[in-house]
Amino acid sequence: MSKAIILTAFLGVIMLCGLITPVDAAQMTFRTFSETGATEEAEIKFQRSVIINYDDGGQLADQLRGLKISKVFSADSSTPGVNELRDRINYFLKNTADSSAVVTDIDIDYDTTLTGRGLNTSIDYKVIMTLHLSHHIVRDASGGTAGLLDMDWRGVAIDGPVVLNVRGIDNEINLPISFIADASPVLYSAVQGTEAEVILNTPLIDASGIKAQPLGNWHFLFDPTGINVDASQFGMSDELAGFVWSSYTMGESSLREGIQTEKEKSATFTTDKTYDLRTIESADAANLFVAGFANIDPTAKKGTEVVGFYPEAPEGFATTSTGGFPMMIIYGMAGMAGVAGVIVFMISERKRKYEKTHTEQTGIDPSRLRAAGTSAGAGGYQTNRGESYLAGEDYAQHRSVYDNPQVEEKPAEEEKQESTKGSMPKGWKPE
Repeated sequence: MSKAIILTAFLGVIMLCGLITPVDAAQMTFRTFSETGATEEAEIKFQRSVIINYDDGGQLADQLRGLKISKVFSADSSTPGVNELRDRINYFLKNTADSSAVVTDIDIDYDTTLTGRGLNTSIDYKVIMTLHLSHHIVRDASGGTAGLLDMDWRGVAIDGPVVLNVRGIDNEINLPISFIADASPVLYSAVQGTEAEVILNTPLIDASGIKAQPLGNWHFLFDPTGINVDASQFGMSDELAGFVWSSYTMGESSLREGIQTEKEKSATFTTDKTYDLRTIESADAANLFVAGFANIDPTAKKGTEVVGFYPEAPEGFATTSTGGFPMMIIYGMAGMAGVAGVIVFMISERKRKYEKTHTEQTGIDPSRLRAAGTSAGAGGYQTNRGESYLAGEDYAQHRSVYDNPQVEEKPAEEEKQESTKGSMPKGWKPE
């Protein structure tokens, strides 16, 4: 009974994991070389899809079918409105996030497309924001003291409109309804004053989900490949070589982190027909790469997350007397691979022998057999028989017993003498 319960639970976990959706809504990537005073880049990508369904048709459906409008542009500090966005982010970091990090510059890539189809219209939003960060290194590593990296900045979120003037045209990039107002005034008028308008006013620039997941729940990985003298052979660039790297990854569904699911909101609005509107975002994801051996600082004050790092490997952990990568680890990995190969070979060989003994024919090759007809008789009854013999041999050596007479022959002297007297009727008696 207990085994059945365990098996059922295991299968349930597998099925649940199969329902997990890939993540790429608020997706952050940040790599730091852990140098005080350096300015480093953190890329945060925001994505969302809006779908309007009109299965029953309608005037709005007629307006949207076949419509395709895109807005694509890039912006930097020379673009009016970017510096204002930078200042708003810094205000958020200082007053809301309580972070020491400062954004010195921002690069923005904006890409949004409306596509009208037969039964629905989709609007796909993508905003890529590259933050140039400084003052995120709170303390350098020195002697036996670890350095400190401030990570409270990672939950960047901006409310309200964000207007950038690109080539003399104002473009609002934070509220989805702004693009709809420009691309389809008919759709914009239809959602005014409805619950759908509230959903379409939800900001795109919102990485609060990344901050909400504690760093202690992120997956940790240590990679010493960079200190190997042949690091380039493992695909590591010259820029990353010479360092050991610690990585933290967020976004995987697990019992520890929780099940990552899509963020979905829906509403209806009515004009000539009732239309369904739905917004979809995948779960948040993030990757943090730190040069050095990293660990979450347990002494940080409550509500603050700081990562401690040390540039050198612990004594005897990843270095040798020559300063190279420990050959023991390499030999151990090679040995494990060799053992696995031997096991696979033994299993394959056993399977081959089993199939050979159980599936291959043994005995006389049928192609060497030849047929010969035989017969035997008993009175007037004749039976036809056949038998086989090996090719290249004399059939006389293998003649069947059926070639001999099957009726017993009696000697001539034992044969009955035929009576010369007649027979009398039954019941006759002499008088």
